[in-house]
Amino acid sequence: MSVTDATPRRPVRKLAALAACVLLAAGCAKAGTAGTSAEAGGGDKSPVKVGLVYSKTGPLAAYGKQYLEGFKAGLSYATKGTGAVGGHPVEIAEQDDAGDPAKAVSAAKDLIGKNYKILAGSTASGVALQVGPIAAQNKVLFISGPAAADKVTGLNKYTFRSGRQSYQDTKAAASFIGDAKGKKVTVLAQDNAFGQANVAAVKDVLGGEGATVDAVLAPPSATDLTPFATQAKAAKPDLLFVAWAGDTASALWTSLNQQDVFSATKVVTGLDVAASYPLFGPAAEKIDFLNHYFSGAAGGTEAELAMNDFVTKNGSKSDLFTPDGFTAAQMVVHALEANKGSDADTDALVKSLEGWSFDGVKGKLTVRAEDHALLQPMFQVKLTGTGAAAKPTAEKVLSAEQVAPPVAKMAG
Repeated sequence: MSVTDATPRRPVRKLAALAACVLLAAGCAKAGTAGTSAEAGGGDKSPVKVGLVYSKTGPLAAYGKQYLEGFKAGLSYATKGTGAVGGHPVEIAEQDDAGDPAKAVSAAKDLIGKNYKILAGSTASGVALQVGPIAAQNKVLFISGPAAADKVTGLNKYTFRSGRQSYQDTKAAASFIGDAKGKKVTVLAQDNAFGQANVAAVKDVLGGEGATVDAVLAPPSATDLTPFATQAKAAKPDLLFVAWAGDTASALWTSLNQQDVFSATKVVTGLDVAASYPLFGPAAEKIDFLNHYFSGAAGGTEAELAMNDFVTKNGSKSDLFTPDGFTAAQMVVHALEANKGSDADTDALVKSLEGWSFDGVKGKLTVRAEDHALLQPMFQVKLTGTGAAAKPTAEKVLSAEQVAPPVAKMAG
């Protein structure tokens, strides 16, 4: 496939001098922190270019915004505010894929054609599953972001992830049901890569524990979700697992409320972005939420405090996917730091990340060497209050080991 210009190009923005510097405690190198430019050897100060292909627009634009803000915060943190590694300024180029895999592939090829050796982003699972193979074909490092599809793990040796995956969501959901043997579980999701990945994960986890699993899948374009809420209720499950993303969430929860689904079955879902909290209304306290991050969930790790400080100073607030960007930047900086600020040897960048454990926003994170899964804690959460007063509280922390996915065979 030839490289095209289907995706509008945005100018490269140099982040070598970030205005809001984060004060770091001693010993932060273990969290993926590079030194100042004074550590650079030789006279070569050529920039390192990183391409971010993410959803600036489209149905997951809110997630993309959080990812970008987190990446900037993580870059500042990991480079001690210099925006450079070994004296090499890190430059980023943003490309908007609008959640469209074809646009993402075009953008990735465009960046690779301009000699970008490091790509990151992928807000949507369908995008990550298309960009990963392009990265492998061209031997560039690719760090997928919020995209949750399990197939991203082990996709190829050049593909990593900075967020959680569907299996980890499902293990967190399974913690609410206890013994799954003989129980019926229905998955309510969108009929896309994300939704299908959740169905597969629930069948793998809960089905493997003896539950009967079926699914109600809605077209991603559907706006009237009442028929799907009705189908979910009619299935009479012991557990309704809702896996939903994007700007139709409000319509979904309205439909579930109207069909009185919450009084008919136990409902478990992932806690979405803060803007979604009021959408649950009085039913919020009847729902069991799994979560991979909300602001304050980690209890104030050094990285979390630094991220929140940076994002707040830049006029925003940390949210569900801010850590995914932050973690991606930590990974990029660590890989470059291990290679003296050079991106010339992609295999060396890959090797430096495999098996790396570090202090992230949520605590200790580990990049599993065998398949590049990101091992991380998850949370059981309760949402109390209604409207603008709705607030999440972490009821239980599930360790990285408790929710770890099985090792995937590396595909390429």
